[in-house]
Amino acid sequence: MIKQDEKEKMMKEAMIPRSFRLMLELEKGEKGLSDTDISYGLAKADDTTFTDWACTILGPQGTAFDNRIYFLGIKCGEKYPMEPPQIKFKSKINMNCVNKTNGIVEPSKLDILKHWNHDYTLHTILTTLKKEMESSANKKLPQPADGSEFQQLNFDYYICLLYTSDAADDTPCVDLGGRRTIKKK
Repeated sequence: MIKQDEKEKMMKEAMIPRSFRLMLELEKGEKGLSDTDISYGLAKADDTTFTDWACTILGPQGTAFDNRIYFLGIKCGEKYPMEPPQIKFKSKINMNCVNKTNGIVEPSKLDILKHWNHDYTLHTILTTLKKEMESSANKKLPQPADGSEFQQLNFDYYICLLYTSDAADDTPCVDLGGRRTIKKK
């Protein structure tokens, strides 16, 4: 059996396929072989593409983030690790690199994303975000109420946006002058 540090060395020495790379990252996240203040794993257990990840960061002590758990999602596109993933906080957070209206980590404002290297991992990203919480620019920023979340868009419905006076009821499928909302299958 190959030891964890040997696996990481092999990853760095040879460019391995995306799925194998992400499988190794999943193994590391599931076994807790990283900082105890961060965790990560697949958002859906049946995600065979290793695309959507659910992550947490425990706010660092002595900062405005202390005693809070922050939830975020990471989306590893088809070109990961050659291109950085997309990162979005689900928990509302006030940080200089996070868009205040939608929770998206802005690549131009976080050095690890701005200067992406294919050797970086999900673990590297999460520990960098935790260090960013501890930075002088962020550690004293006032934070939103604990437990508040950014609005998550629900794409289960495609909605026809037509204005009619009788379209203001609560049913999941509203008649809008002969048109209906279409439920996504």
